[in-house]
Amino acid sequence: MNKLLIIICSVAYLSLLFLIAYLVEQQRKSKSKFLDKSWIYALSLAVYCTAWTFYGSVGRAVTNGPEFLTIYLGPSVMCALFIPVLRKLIIICKTQRINTIADLISNRYGKNYTLGILVTLFCIVGVLPYIAIQLKAIATSLHIITGVPKGISPASWSNDTLVIAGILSVFIIIFGTRSADASERHEGLVATIAFESIIKLIAFLALGFTTCYVLFNGFAAISSEAQLKGFTRFFTLHDGLENNDWLAMIFVSGLATIFLPRQFQVAVVENTDVRHLHKATWLFPLYLLLINIFVLPVAMGGQLLLGNQVSVDAYVLALPLRTGHPLLGLLVYIGGFSAASGMIIVETIALSTMVSNNLILPLGILKNLAAGGDEKATIRSIIFSRRASIVIILLLACLYDKWIATSSSLVSIGLISMAAVAQFAPAVIGGLYLKWLTRKGAITAITLGFFVWFITIVVPSIITAGYMDHSILDQGFFGISWLRPTGLFGVQRMGVLAHGVFWSMIANIGSLFVISLLTHPSRQEEYQSELFVHIDQYIGVTGGPGMWKLSARMESVSGLLANFIGRERAANLLGAYAQRHKILLDKEEADPRIIDFSEKILTGVIGSASARVLISNIAQEEEISISEVMNIVKESQQVLELNKELKKKSAELSRAKQQLTDVNERLMKSDVLKDEFLYTVTHELRTPLTSIRALSEILYDNPDMEEEQRQFYLEAIVKEIERLSHLITQVLNLERYESGRQKLNYAAVELGGLIAEVIASLQPLAQEKRISLAFTDPNFMTLQQCDRDLIRQVIYNLVSNAIKFVPEDTGCITVTCRMVEDELQVWVEDNGKGIPAELRELVFDKFFQAKNQTIQKPVGSGLGLAICKRIVEMHGGRIFVDGLSPQGAKFVFTFPSN
Repeated sequence: MNKLLIIICSVAYLSLLFLIAYLVEQQRKSKSKFLDKSWIYALSLAVYCTAWTFYGSVGRAVTNGPEFLTIYLGPSVMCALFIPVLRKLIIICKTQRINTIADLISNRYGKNYTLGILVTLFCIVGVLPYIAIQLKAIATSLHIITGVPKGISPASWSNDTLVIAGILSVFIIIFGTRSADASERHEGLVATIAFESIIKLIAFLALGFTTCYVLFNGFAAISSEAQLKGFTRFFTLHDGLENNDWLAMIFVSGLATIFLPRQFQVAVVENTDVRHLHKATWLFPLYLLLINIFVLPVAMGGQLLLGNQVSVDAYVLALPLRTGHPLLGLLVYIGGFSAASGMIIVETIALSTMVSNNLILPLGILKNLAAGGDEKATIRSIIFSRRASIVIILLLACLYDKWIATSSSLVSIGLISMAAVAQFAPAVIGGLYLKWLTRKGAITAITLGFFVWFITIVVPSIITAGYMDHSILDQGFFGISWLRPTGLFGVQRMGVLAHGVFWSMIANIGSLFVISLLTHPSRQEEYQSELFVHIDQYIGVTGGPGMWKLSARMESVSGLLANFIGRERAANLLGAYAQRHKILLDKEEADPRIIDFSEKILTGVIGSASARVLISNIAQEEEISISEVMNIVKESQQVLELNKELKKKSAELSRAKQQLTDVNERLMKSDVLKDEFLYTVTHELRTPLTSIRALSEILYDNPDMEEEQRQFYLEAIVKEIERLSHLITQVLNLERYESGRQKLNYAAVELGGLIAEVIASLQPLAQEKRISLAFTDPNFMTLQQCDRDLIRQVIYNLVSNAIKFVPEDTGCITVTCRMVEDELQVWVEDNGKGIPAELRELVFDKFFQAKNQTIQKPVGSGLGLAICKRIVEMHGGRIFVDGLSPQGAKFVFTFPSN
């Protein structure tokens, strides 16, 4: 394709990302809630899916079959730990204003400066190659889609890589370093990452669908043709069960979900609400599933159509271009660009913050900045250090791409980086739950773990690339066989990754535990370990453990804070904090809580270790034992618990008061209903009694009445007595149902036969009005556990009611049975006048008909539907009037599934 067109499309896409970031930032400032942040958060986690996923998974599937799935099984398993582990990390980082993985580890182990530097250096060494292969992927895809160079191959060193890095650095600088406060949320940037996640998913699904159903006749056709041509590796784990690399991949990929700097940035630092984790626990694994559905079909299609004409990592982009689908090729290019650029952006922001806070600022300028009087210059210096870090990181990545990355695949370098950051996991996860782990243990563990990682995983790749003597692999370091990088201490029959992860984790965890048991933590370590391990106990406690050991002048504290965040913002933050906690700021001596709060603010700007150094320069440390601190903490907790208890008691009193009010209202309502019920019953009883008395008096006063007329009056008396008896029976039945004295005689009833029986008994009434009465499912066969007599009464009442209210000659009534989801429904429909919406609930009230007909004599007693409702509810079902019926009335009653 035309290179100018591709450049225009790339610039247009980047411009769209700029626009999205800008609009989201404006929305945040206006406090609009147009976007659901939980979806954005969950989708931003898909920054895990880099060019490795977009291009490398297909290449991995070609060479190693379904082994590529292990890289996604790990994160899916890790999602189960999101709530207990990631929730704790988020709460700690929010309360301590921690914004990098280096800052987290440094903070946990006494805010140690050395740890921050070590973690930062190891992150650079471990993750920089990962950034380089993303630049390599973008440059390669640009070469492929533009046809340069001929005979598609991995991108070599060219100006393209530098230009791409330069453009991305501008985007990162604009949206990632606008504030000196690194703990400030980059909501616009996170929204663009979520958007990029959608784009790369759509692109890959489009490619997979086209490969499956346009280039071939479905997945079965591709797999059959691949098997016929001998491509069986797509369906088996090659040497996987023997070398255990697949287990190592699951392990390191799961840890990478949290400990890769970019993942820590989006999962922890950029989290705005810990409740968003609940959506992420299912949406992120679902995303991983969707983006991998078509990996095997695309890999098989590439082998069948392209073979060895192109690199296997290039199948994704070459496939649509070589088969005459240029627009799809352009979409795939944009998808790959999204996958790579998203990773570069977030990873570089995270690394630049670590480099600035732990390497650049401490190099002799931190104290100068603190002592300087020009606050704007200080802030500019911090921002400049971060921007310089971004440029340096991307430049180093370009250099790595030029000299080393050309001989490595996307996946191999990605696995090396994941194994590197896995070395942080023992110190972090152990530090969240074990108080006795010490700073010396953490330093030893991380250092030794990285050393073994380098020897067992990095060195073999360097030797394979031809930069070291190959004899080291065969004979070991210094000719010692048990020091072979791929067979350390004589361990054989393991893949390089599994072997390296195994020994590095043993060295890491073993030294962490052993050294921690042999050393004693400092007071600061004890404070921090207490805070990390029992963070839930300190949520809401003013300050935290360790805050009472410093004293300083208020002027020095406010001046130091103003130097790094500006005088106005410092005054606003301190004023708001003092007002919340009822602290006086006009005293010469600063309240210890103010010092602690100021340190947290500085932590968000320059990191915890640097903040600790600056605070210690203006504050004096008081001698105080850990037991005294714990007692103070306990008192604060007791006050907090007392406040919680008081709030709880107050809430309970409020609930009790509301319950009493509700009970009183129900009693009053019941009293009114009782009066209405008694009035209606007596009214209903009086009507037939009055008729009986009048007719009896006529007969008594006229003994000579003709026999025919006498029979007429006697028949009328008998009908009124029957009506009276029926009414009394219904009242007694309803009372028995409502009191719970009526027991159900369950039996297996053939419901279709029961309905047909009831309809047959009512056909004479229907014929008398010349109306249609039918059961639409005469062959409906189902056995339902119910009380046959009571359900017969329900059906009878509903059908007989319908007969009463449909018009003569044109009336139509149908009874239908349906299975709807998990319940059996019986519909009784008619074409009468219907029931107004506002009366559909009231028709099931006792004597509703009697209460609402004052001019004409009611048809029936008004108890039939109330009895139906109670019988259905006794069976665990429900009864209602369906408001969707186009005409007439539609009564529905249900049975739960047997």
